[in-house]
Amino acid sequence: MSYLLDTHTFLWYASGAPELSETALNIIDSRHDKFVSIASLWEIAIKLNIGKLNINDDFDKFIKKQISINNYKILEIKLPHLSVLRNLTIYHRDPFDRIIISQSISESLTIVGKDVAFNNYNIDIIW
Repeated sequence: MSYLLDTHTFLWYASGAPELSETALNIIDSRHDKFVSIASLWEIAIKLNIGKLNINDDFDKFIKKQISINNYKILEIKLPHLSVLRNLTIYHRDPFDRIIISQSISESLTIVGKDVAFNNYNIDIIW
């Protein structure tokens, strides 16, 4: 099985946050394929830039380290993802979450996250 981490899941795992569910921890610690959307990395960069997020490391070092030590694969945004996005019902207005949802649908990936708005879509989500 393959998984796509929501942005908060990626950040909470990296920081050891207690909000992370045991199920999410087990998935991330497993040998399953785990993806992080480039949209999540873009969102993190923006939030760092505007002061809505703080990390205790240089952005490039932080991302490279997390990708490496956790064996994540970066999921680029591809044309099929945008085709799904183009037709995605607007239950959720956050553009980063909408592309993650579209990638999940297009790539048949289970999302690891707790955003209840995701439940409005025909996707597999685990928390």
